[in-house]
Amino acid sequence: MEYRQLGRSGLRVSTITLGTMGFGGTGFARNVGRIDVEGARRQIGLARDAGVNLFDTADMYSAGLSEEILGKALGSDRDDVLIATKVRMAMGEGPNDAGLSRHHIIRGVEASLRRLGTDHIDLYQVHEWDGVTPLEETLSALDDLVHAGKVRYIGCSNYAAWHLMKALWTADRHGLTPFVSNQVHYSLQTRDIEHEIIPAAVDQGIGILVWSPLAGGLLSGKYRRGVEPPAGSRHVEGWGEPPVYDPEVLYDIVEELVAIADSHGAAPSQVALAYTLTKPGVTSLVVGARTEEQLTQNLGAAELTLTREELDRLDAISDTGLPYPFWHHLNAADRLSPADLTLLGRHLRARD
Repeated sequence: MEYRQLGRSGLRVSTITLGTMGFGGTGFARNVGRIDVEGARRQIGLARDAGVNLFDTADMYSAGLSEEILGKALGSDRDDVLIATKVRMAMGEGPNDAGLSRHHIIRGVEASLRRLGTDHIDLYQVHEWDGVTPLEETLSALDDLVHAGKVRYIGCSNYAAWHLMKALWTADRHGLTPFVSNQVHYSLQTRDIEHEIIPAAVDQGIGILVWSPLAGGLLSGKYRRGVEPPAGSRHVEGWGEPPVYDPEVLYDIVEELVAIADSHGAAPSQVALAYTLTKPGVTSLVVGARTEEQLTQNLGAAELTLTREELDRLDAISDTGLPYPFWHHLNAADRLSPADLTLLGRHLRARD
């Protein structure tokens, strides 16, 4: 297992993170997994044996049950690993039971600490943008938690590039603790973040944690043109993230994954994960699994190396083209930064 620096922090995290949305598996998370404490212990054991040191959850996963199960399953081993959790989503029906106000953040962290059975959270992430609460209020509350020792590092999740830049500017202006990471969706099926989020992260030294790098199982190899997916598959049961705008393109991507996987004696899911790990700015992939077999397979992606030709094939089959103004930036390619080249470098190489 490789370990990468998380943004500009001193923290090193494994390239695979164990996602725990399936711990508990109630409410909307029922389609992700229904893993109890014993099942969680087994998954954690498999992950740690493979070198995983970061475990990701959120207060709203199964209304706090995911955090509770993670804390119980880790037990006395808690200080040997890193825990990431999140705050922002609704945890009740009251007017202040959601958002990123000081009120909700302080209540949220205290509740998460109790459920996790720990005195600190290694990476505390705001789960979503809050366009109503002033950023100064949010970042000041998070900064207080860092100075109190309840939180070691802070990150954001699902932030657009301008959200991130505004937050970093606000933290710098007021001398507050800045975000070190942005947890976002990214996969062969959804490469939107390459346009602005990744360049901003590379430019500002922000680590990218990727949630659902298999696109909710769409890139696992189960969903193929003309093939009935197995009963019980997540998208068969109505799971809608990420949205599929062009099923034919998805099927083309999966066929390429299958072909490359066959040449390596690997699984399509391992190829999809190994591909995403090569992308600029990516620190770690948050990978969950319904079963231990799936988890073992996904963990194996950390050991799979794809050739430049295979990566180019996957880039080409999943390419969505350059939106404006980026195609126009190719006309001024003499003065591009490393952040610009995360998006434009491949297009320049193809043009040459």
